[in-house]
Amino acid sequence: MTRIGWIGVGRMGAALVARLIAAGHAVTVYNRTRAKAEAISGATVADAIADLAGFNVVFTSLPDSPQFAEVATALLDAGGCRVLVDTSTVAPDVSQRVRDRAAAEGTALLAAPVSGNPGAVAAGNATLVVSGPREAFDEVSGVLGALGRAVSYVGEGESARVAKLCHNIVLGVLTQALAEVTVMAEKAGIPRATFLGFLNDSVVGSTFTRYKTPALVGLDFTPSFTTELLRKDFDLGLAAARALQAPVPLAALTHQLIQAAVATGHGQEDFAALLVEQARAAGLDLEPEG
Repeated sequence: MTRIGWIGVGRMGAALVARLIAAGHAVTVYNRTRAKAEAISGATVADAIADLAGFNVVFTSLPDSPQFAEVATALLDAGGCRVLVDTSTVAPDVSQRVRDRAAAEGTALLAAPVSGNPGAVAAGNATLVVSGPREAFDEVSGVLGALGRAVSYVGEGESARVAKLCHNIVLGVLTQALAEVTVMAEKAGIPRATFLGFLNDSVVGSTFTRYKTPALVGLDFTPSFTTELLRKDFDLGLAAARALQAPVPLAALTHQLIQAAVATGHGQEDFAALLVEQARAAGLDLEPEG
């Protein structure tokens, strides 16, 4: 039997672990706050990261690059595992340093960031983009397939890190564009629900625009993904673009608008709150629409 470990069971990690357990996999979980690990039905709780050393596969789901590096180092110090799969969105250079050390010690690292929030994961609608040694990917592809509806292998090294950063840049740019045109339409007297209903039924409508519409209409910014986390991903994405000498002018401008939203108190709200700052700039007072 494949021994599967998991480190990090915040909202996203917990949803992903639940998918594995529902698919019949036995999972041993470690979390710094033990109570979060104990709350996962069907999981075995590890006392320390070192307890996962020697497992066939260990997944990590962590909020940022420093924590990923810290956790991976602790696991490698304890002896590593056969395949380490990181589902987080982290800096490519940090991941590469972990990859180099892991390879030297016999652990294959797969970067496997996830597209989708915890609700999408629970519904089976998340997707993964994966890079790293092809042999390691083939070995764990069945386990990865339990996490979502699609898994895309994009090559060796840190390709998946760059792909996910590109993906999240699109989310931010698209949301800012939605905020701008929705405010413009409302200033012309068109209710947000009416305008977004038209847009969603048009050729430019998408799963994403339809998903964000309730927040933009009702002004409920309970986070599925916070503005602060989006800013972190734009920080990483712009750094990657500079390293690749790839101009991203729309992304750079959107980054400034995201930063402004964080500075004005929207950091812990859903990034659909970009609408509020766009309305303020246009002199428009927003009210929730029923």
